[in-house]
Amino acid sequence: MFTSELATVSYIGATILFILSLGGLSNQETALRGNLYGMIGMTIAVLATVFGPQVTWAGIPWIIGAMVIGGGIGLYAAKTVQMTQMPELVALMHSMVGLAAMLVGFSTFIDPEASKGFVGAARSIHEMEIYIGILIGAVTFSGSIIAFGKLSGRIGGNPLLLPARHWINLVGLLVVIWFGREFMNAHTIPDATTPLIIMTVIALLFGIHMVMAIGGADMPVVVSMLNSYSGWAAAATGFMLSNDLLIVTGALVGSSGAILSYIMCKAMARSFISVIAGGFGTASAAPAPSGDPAQPAGEVFPVNALETAELMREAKSMIIVPGYGMAVAQAQHTVYEITKLLRDKGVNVRFGIHPVAGRMPGHMNVLLAEAKVPYDIVFEMDELNDDFPKTDLVMVIGANDIVNPGAQDDPNSPIAGMPVLEVWKAKTSIVMKRSMASGYAGVDNPLFYKENNRMLFGDAKKMLVEVLTALKA
Repeated sequence: MFTSELATVSYIGATILFILSLGGLSNQETALRGNLYGMIGMTIAVLATVFGPQVTWAGIPWIIGAMVIGGGIGLYAAKTVQMTQMPELVALMHSMVGLAAMLVGFSTFIDPEASKGFVGAARSIHEMEIYIGILIGAVTFSGSIIAFGKLSGRIGGNPLLLPARHWINLVGLLVVIWFGREFMNAHTIPDATTPLIIMTVIALLFGIHMVMAIGGADMPVVVSMLNSYSGWAAAATGFMLSNDLLIVTGALVGSSGAILSYIMCKAMARSFISVIAGGFGTASAAPAPSGDPAQPAGEVFPVNALETAELMREAKSMIIVPGYGMAVAQAQHTVYEITKLLRDKGVNVRFGIHPVAGRMPGHMNVLLAEAKVPYDIVFEMDELNDDFPKTDLVMVIGANDIVNPGAQDDPNSPIAGMPVLEVWKAKTSIVMKRSMASGYAGVDNPLFYKENNRMLFGDAKKMLVEVLTALKA
């Protein structure tokens, strides 16, 4: 068993490793090391907690049994999940954190031993920790379940915009505050149970309503936002259990998730409040008046795999812009083979990554890293946008909203002002899509009709295999 002093030292070591883990995850080259730090830190934290002074020998078999079951489920999920399913898996994991915070809150509430020693102001603070912890956990749990449904296609991507939805949220908040007062003033567990349950139900409904009202194009922000919520839920759990490590770790996750949400919002020219308010990506852009140059019009110019390969051969510089379509087709490995072949022939091939490409932050970076694409040729949007006018060929693979010139040209577009990759400024652009359908934001794309753009229709992996075959021939 760990002594109190040894457990404290272990927690400090785990905290340092978690901080090093976050630092490592901020860069592709050090991400593997960052993950390793996090794994070691979590192992130390779990051992120090399970064998710490607060756990009796009688409880260890139950804890180990739960860890084996949970670890087995997690291991199975990690081995079987497809890379395209990573966003919904992340959302599902966030829901588990919220559920854990709720369960810990209720167990702490009904356990008289958990409140032993708290008197006066300390007891009031402890009760407030329970109330707020369950509140955050409930919002995180239900919101993450809805996000999982949207990301997995079980729930439609269009936002559900109820009449007077902001007033509904405000009334819900006031009711939660009122019952919080009733909960704090209750003298017995039965008296406090009713306001706590009512608050929990309202929090669950708020989480559902909040995420349902967010459009599909904002889902990367939702994922990072829920990541932040899960961190604060963990921190609240730490306060309830008087566990310093949970408090620190939750604060790290919560603050880093909040910073990431800010970065995502900035990349979409959106405020965090406007994302929470919802309404982005409801449907296609409204038809523009007759003669409006921003309205997509004209014909598209389709090409086949052979013509695409010929354009690649003639290019001296090329930028590849991956999107969710590449993830769905699992085409990243073929993309890397094409990239390697062209680079061996002297073509300057680079990748341009939009901050919100895919369904979660860093989705495209993960896919490219899995395919062994060198880190030094993968660039963020801001690093490449000035280079498009000097680029011979741009290949857009399954991306739509992040390369939409309407964001700059059409002030009436729902994505007006959103920073995009300016692929239309290249000498030639090729967009790979299954059809002319709009993107996740439900907005038509004028890029498809530009004279220097070509459309390569079909499944991304199948068409890229054909392009690779033509290049080798």
